[in-house]
Amino acid sequence: METIVSKLTVVFEDPFWIGVFEREDHRRYEVCKITFGAEPKDYEVYQYFLKNWCQLRFSPPIEAEGKAEKKINPKRLQRHIHRQIAEIGIGTKAQQALKLQQEQGKLERKERSREQRDAEKERQFELRQGKRKEKRRGH
Repeated sequence: METIVSKLTVVFEDPFWIGVFEREDHRRYEVCKITFGAEPKDYEVYQYFLKNWCQLRFSPPIEAEGKAEKKINPKRLQRHIHRQIAEIGIGTKAQQALKLQQEQGKLERKERSREQRDAEKERQFELRQGKRKEKRRGH
């Protein structure tokens, strides 16, 4: 049986309150970062999601590993966590997904600005060519 898990974590990152919304379904994991101004109340967070659910930009889905069904001894779990941190480095899955989303946005912005720059160069070139033709006409 597949389960769908959604989780919202609100933390204070100086000077703003940040909400990290995580969702996991059918082995896909996505995350969205929301910046609140002042400390949000519960009802404000709820209203925010009701109004802006369609505009939330989630990170590209990454493969989520399945959850372990049986209980693990806490000491063994702690050792396992320390080994994972030593291998991959510090960073939660949410942080890694947000980083991926940030990098994709950066690439999109670069592409858009390059197209705008090329279009501006083309426009300037056309203006110069038009001026040259006007001069050659002998007016």
